[in-house]
Amino acid sequence: MRLPLRTDQLGIEAWRSVLLAYNAALRAIETELDRAGTVPLTWYDVLLELQAAEAPGLRMRDLADRVVLSRTRVSRLVDEMAAAGLVRKETDTADRRVVWAVLTDEGRTAFRKTVPVYLGGIEKHFAHWLTEEEKQVCATALLKVATAHAACDPAKEKP
Repeated sequence: MRLPLRTDQLGIEAWRSVLLAYNAALRAIETELDRAGTVPLTWYDVLLELQAAEAPGLRMRDLADRVVLSRTRVSRLVDEMAAAGLVRKETDTADRRVVWAVLTDEGRTAFRKTVPVYLGGIEKHFAHWLTEEEKQVCATALLKVATAHAACDPAKEKP
């Protein structure tokens, strides 16, 4: 699907607002996580996905698809988390090319410690500033964009 090259001014302002709000809220939440002595937000994102996964964990490729990081960055991040004892990497016995990321007991504990700080940060630095109607409009609109991109991979489209 080819989209027009022209973006209306309101579209540009909406995009800019998304970026500014994301950056401001994210920095504030990261600061609160650091002050509380929990894992960094990027680690929490990995722990969240592993916690939600069916046993035994997630294939590294699937984990990279679920978190908001590049595949290379996820691999390095999981290595750092493994060194900290929060996850472990396991080679698939049926297909030696596949590597699984598996949550450890220490990872579950770190996740549980981080959850209230993270959820509190979302409320304090994002949701608190929006009405219920604005939250609904925001969630619906942004999910529409995410769904459209999930249906077609714009990186594979020809110019």
